[in-house]
Amino acid sequence: MPDRQPTTTRTRAAGGPAVPRRLSDDVRPLTARSLVLSVLLGLPEPRLRTSSLIRLAGVFDLAPGTVRTALSRLTAAGDLVNHDGVYELRGRLLERKAAQDIGRRPPDDAWDGDWWIVAVTAPRRSIAERRQFRTAMVNARLGELRPDTWLRPANLPGPHVERGVATVRGPLAGEDHSALVARLWDLPAIARRSHTLLAALDEATTEVRGAPNVVLPTAMTLAAVVVRFLRREPMLPQALTPADWPVDELRRRYRSFDHHFGRSLHETIGP
Repeated sequence: MPDRQPTTTRTRAAGGPAVPRRLSDDVRPLTARSLVLSVLLGLPEPRLRTSSLIRLAGVFDLAPGTVRTALSRLTAAGDLVNHDGVYELRGRLLERKAAQDIGRRPPDDAWDGDWWIVAVTAPRRSIAERRQFRTAMVNARLGELRPDTWLRPANLPGPHVERGVATVRGPLAGEDHSALVARLWDLPAIARRSHTLLAALDEATTEVRGAPNVVLPTAMTLAAVVVRFLRREPMLPQALTPADWPVDELRRRYRSFDHHFGRSLHETIGP
C-alpha cells in the first residue's frame, strides 16, 4: 500500500519550534549544547565567535549564561577549542562533520562490484574501544552483518581502522549483492523516510523564502533532522538501489533549502 501524503499539520516539541507532525518524533528539544553543535557542524568552516552563538541562541530563547556554560563544558570535554573568543570544533566531532558533509553529496556510481569487509580480530576490547569502532563503521556507512563484522559496496572509500581490525576489499562469491544489501539496510523504510523529508523540505523552503527570520528555528530544526538522516543513509551505488530511489532527490532539494536557510542564518549570527 503506498504511503499517504505527509500531513502539513504542525506540532511544537517541548522547548523547540513548530515542525511537521510526522517529523515531531525525531525532533529533540534544542538545548544550548545541541544548538551550538548543530550550527558548527553545519558550517563550511566549523568556527564562530561567542557573540554570534549568543545571538543565535537568543532566537531560541536561550539565555547567554546558559550558552556560555555549554561552551565551557564542550571545551573541557575536548569537543571545542577557544581561540580568543572564537569556538571551533575539535576531536571526534570533526569525524562526524566529515561524514555529514559526505552525505550531502551524491554517491559515486563508478562501482566495480567490490565490497569492503571489516572484521574485528582483537580477542578483547574495552567498552570505549567497542563504541569507537561502531561509530567509525556508522560514519563510513558500513552495515552490520553480525557483531564485529561490517561491510558495504566499495563505491565509497574504506573506513579508517585501528589495530585489531582487519579490512579487506574484493569481490563476493556465493552471495547475491541485492539480497545482501537488503539484509544490511531496510531500503523501503529509507525510501519512505526520504519522501516524508522531501515534503517537509518543500514546505519549509517556501516559508524560509517568505519570512526567513521568523521561521529560522523551524528551518534549523528541520535541517538537523535531514542532515542526521543523510549522515546514516548508506549511499549505495545505483545498481543496488530500487528504481526511482528518492534519496538523491532529497540531497538535491536539501542543497536548495540550505542555500536559503544559510542566508537567514548568516543574517542572524552576523560576521
